[in-house]
Amino acid sequence: MSAGDRESTSGASGDAPDGGSGKPASRAGRNLGAAIGVGVALGAVILLTLLTYRHSFLAVIGAAVAVATWELAGALKRSRGIEVALLPVLVGGQAMLWLSWPFGRDGVLAAFVVTILACLAWRFRGGQEGFVRDVTASVFTAAYVPLFAAFAAMLVLPEDGVGRVVAFIVGVVASDTGGYAAGVFFGKHQMAPTISPKKSWEGFAGSLVAGMVAGALSLTLMLDGQWWQGVLFGIALVVTATAGDLAESLIKRDLGIKDMGTLLPGHGGLMDRMDSLLPSAVVSWLLLSLFVPVP
Repeated sequence: MSAGDRESTSGASGDAPDGGSGKPASRAGRNLGAAIGVGVALGAVILLTLLTYRHSFLAVIGAAVAVATWELAGALKRSRGIEVALLPVLVGGQAMLWLSWPFGRDGVLAAFVVTILACLAWRFRGGQEGFVRDVTASVFTAAYVPLFAAFAAMLVLPEDGVGRVVAFIVGVVASDTGGYAAGVFFGKHQMAPTISPKKSWEGFAGSLVAGMVAGALSLTLMLDGQWWQGVLFGIALVVTATAGDLAESLIKRDLGIKDMGTLLPGHGGLMDRMDSLLPSAVVSWLLLSLFVPVP
């Protein structure tokens, strides 16, 4: 999980000098104390829900999706005057998540389609000026945040759902942590200088090593998978986490902003923590459904 444009040489967060706290930044360019504290707190909340009543994880996702949707819609409006159909996207986003519980993919797809129709109708009152722009942004927001997050919700539904969610989260965290460490100490060669100047190939290599190890251990110890499947799973998560990070960096550069919000000290907004998780949730569900089919 990284923070878009605030990367260190690894691609982890770091461009902000103090993480918004007024305290000196670390060598990586962020307030590590605040960042680690927030990360541990978020992880504790997730583990608590998974280890008590796993379906309560949907409530955590629902709250995160609502906040991230609000942040993205607010950033689009402040920076470009783009009006996302916020109410339909917020309500439709919750429908995608909660309908995944009884109806799975069919429920998610149905809710997404109805959300698009609602966005079209909602924008009628604004007239023709900017109609295509606003509707396009609304559909993008609905797909980018709640639709992608619905795949994380579907991970927890099977009997071994706790292991599936943990494998997904551990894989993304390992990618970020391995890349962060390798980039800080060894990063020299820029990976995407025009998008994220501080992201390095050395950091990406560190992400790959950590991701493959985490994937192999997760699938063999927590799920009925093979080590080589775990390696492929880890590689896939590193690729999607990195791509998600770069994609959000491009969005923020296009909008001319540094962070999506200021909710989390040392991280920016919640959307800045979900950039690598959202696309990785989709790939996690797809690969785990293939490697460890639900009975």
